[in-house]
Amino acid sequence: MDRRSALKKTLTAGAAAGAATLAAPAISQGKIEWRMVTTWPKNFPGLGVGAENLAKRINTMSGGRLTIKVFAAGEMVPPLQALDAVINGTAEMSHGAAYYWQNKNPGLAFFTGVPYGMTSRELAAWVRYLGGQQIWDEIYDQFGVQGFLSGDTGTQAGGWFRKELKSLADIKGIRFRTPGLGGRVWQALGASVTNMAAGEIFQALQSGALDAAEFVGPYNDLALGFHQVAKNYYLSSFVEAGLATEAVVNKSKFKALPADLQEIVRTACQAEYDQVASDFYANDPRALETLVSKHGVVVRQFPEDILEAAAKASADVINGIRSSDNALAKKTADSFVSALKLLRTRSEVTDLPYMNARQKYYKL
Repeated sequence: MDRRSALKKTLTAGAAAGAATLAAPAISQGKIEWRMVTTWPKNFPGLGVGAENLAKRINTMSGGRLTIKVFAAGEMVPPLQALDAVINGTAEMSHGAAYYWQNKNPGLAFFTGVPYGMTSRELAAWVRYLGGQQIWDEIYDQFGVQGFLSGDTGTQAGGWFRKELKSLADIKGIRFRTPGLGGRVWQALGASVTNMAAGEIFQALQSGALDAAEFVGPYNDLALGFHQVAKNYYLSSFVEAGLATEAVVNKSKFKALPADLQEIVRTACQAEYDQVASDFYANDPRALETLVSKHGVVVRQFPEDILEAAAKASADVINGIRSSDNALAKKTADSFVSALKLLRTRSEVTDLPYMNARQKYYKL
């Protein structure tokens, strides 16, 4: 069975199985069972496995008092309806990416990834120590849910393109899959942008409905088989420098948990955020080697005029949100920019010179 068929089978689980999940979660002898719906295919490297591991971590840490039953994309609800399932009570928990829901509030996109924005460490510092979590809570309070960082892909790949991009002019009119604020930047550069779930991308590329697509990076992209359709692979992304996934819980159900179970959920999410990062760091380079050596993929970097135009477009997008009438989105953007100005001094004054020196002088 090829990857596309396997993913299709995963994402189109039988309606009977889905219907069976709609019963109320089990609560017996002090034990609670929650249902977690995800945006990821079953057993999907890094992200889907991260959701499964998060559930296992909570189950183990609670001694079985709180168990999480995980449903892959399509098993209970379509992948891009995962958050709505928690809001309307179909599930108690979801696992996805906050920028998928930016239509509910543009501020949510800042908790996944921002074009020319924060790296993973910077994002975690903002959320944990510089007020990001409190603003995130304000946004999600409107919907009766609570969000936690739950995974970290690191800096992502820029995407797969059928044709080489030699200049900014080559972007005009291409049909490109990319979500979030990054989608708005690519649109400003001239692309026709759409978003779709992981399991839908390959078919759209193969059919010609898309000319290009980005998802995460080599680890995931190899599994999805994009190399079978497009051979030009651009590293690295300028729109997703440190992408984070989220775990979202029904807030009233979360608040009803004993204090120790609440802390277990928080701590498990934080642990998995760091664990997923290590998974991607270990497996992205292995997957990239396979893509190049076994599948003839050509690794490229974006031309300078694209990088420069994208930086300007990103600033325009962020400043547009900062001057908008949406108070919470504006508050989020202002906080993000303020934190970035502080945190980039650490990254650029301390980390970057070291990385440059290692690249230039340290040969083993």
